[in-house]
Amino acid sequence: MVPPDAGLVQLLVSKGVSVPAPATVYVAPEVNLEHISADGVIIHPGCRIQGERTVISANCKLGAQAPATIENCFLGNGVEFQGGYARESVFLDGVTIGSGAQIREACLFEERSSVAHTVGCKQTILFPYATLGSLINFCDCLLAGGTSRVNHSEVGSGYVHFNFAPTGHKATASLFGDVAHGVWLTEPAVFLGGGGGAVGPVQVGYGAVIGAGSTLRADVARETQVITSNLATTHDVNRHAFPRLARLVSHNIDYVAQLLVLRTWYDTVRRTFAAEYADLLLESALRVIDCAITERITRLVAFTNTIGLEDSASRQLHARIIDLASYLTTQEPRLDVALVSRIVAGNAPYLTTIANLDSAVVTAGRTALSTIAAEITSGAKNMLPLLFAN
Repeated sequence: MVPPDAGLVQLLVSKGVSVPAPATVYVAPEVNLEHISADGVIIHPGCRIQGERTVISANCKLGAQAPATIENCFLGNGVEFQGGYARESVFLDGVTIGSGAQIREACLFEERSSVAHTVGCKQTILFPYATLGSLINFCDCLLAGGTSRVNHSEVGSGYVHFNFAPTGHKATASLFGDVAHGVWLTEPAVFLGGGGGAVGPVQVGYGAVIGAGSTLRADVARETQVITSNLATTHDVNRHAFPRLARLVSHNIDYVAQLLVLRTWYDTVRRTFAAEYADLLLESALRVIDCAITERITRLVAFTNTIGLEDSASRQLHARIIDLASYLTTQEPRLDVALVSRIVAGNAPYLTTIANLDSAVVTAGRTALSTIAAEITSGAKNMLPLLFAN
């Protein structure tokens, strides 16, 4: 019996895509075959390609270790997705995904980042070279840091980011590094030891080294080494405790601010770099970032429904957080055009360009991005005097 999609698979083969076992591969009818490169692409047995927005660039390899399903994803040049499932996510040039992966919506893995086998991610952003080991759950996180494939931020095998609170909310996204400093690829790497975890939301500074088996329940400053497995005492679970609430809301504001900085970076700097399917790449990346911003704001608002409205202060806080959500969704920061032109001068690839920027440009750019983040967080916190009194 001939599969109903056999015609599409044969069209891929006829255009030059390597499909060793065509009868085992499924290509959904909505897939645009023009968005699948014929240059060095290999689709191994058992793979499924779905989604009208799926893009597979040159030299990609799907399913080398196990069947792979790709749904509405953008795969840059040389991506190796060795097995598992991915949907509504973006993988830039040279990304490697081990078998057994489950990469759900709004993940953005930048150049040469990688994950080993059996890793679960959702709303996850990895900056260039960042590496996740095996048997990891790393959802609702941003990981930056490191300068090269040798000096990169890493999460050890068996790590878990705990992103679901006992009260049922998920306003728990964590920053390991940040965007404003991380995009320049000049910051020390972050190391999260295997067999450990983090109870979100936490913020971990560049150069931090967290020992194996440690569970973070508090923020970790830059260049800090943590070797204990009991970093912080437990918190009072009283949902009305405003000091604890202030920390949670503050971390969520910081996370959204960094996502807005990242969106600015893509919309001004990244858009200038030529690549195969460049327009589709930008469109896909911005969609992922917008989805991440919406998710974080939605989760924060949903959290306010768990704090109770028994007193006037709680009711006032709830109303102000609704206003805060509106404020965050309307922010559209921009980088100065002259600064952008200094960053993107020349025709070198993205990683080469960033690695060879003049230190004065990096300093100016870092200041500009940090200022954007600071202005957004300041404006947001000024809306919540109950939590952030001057």
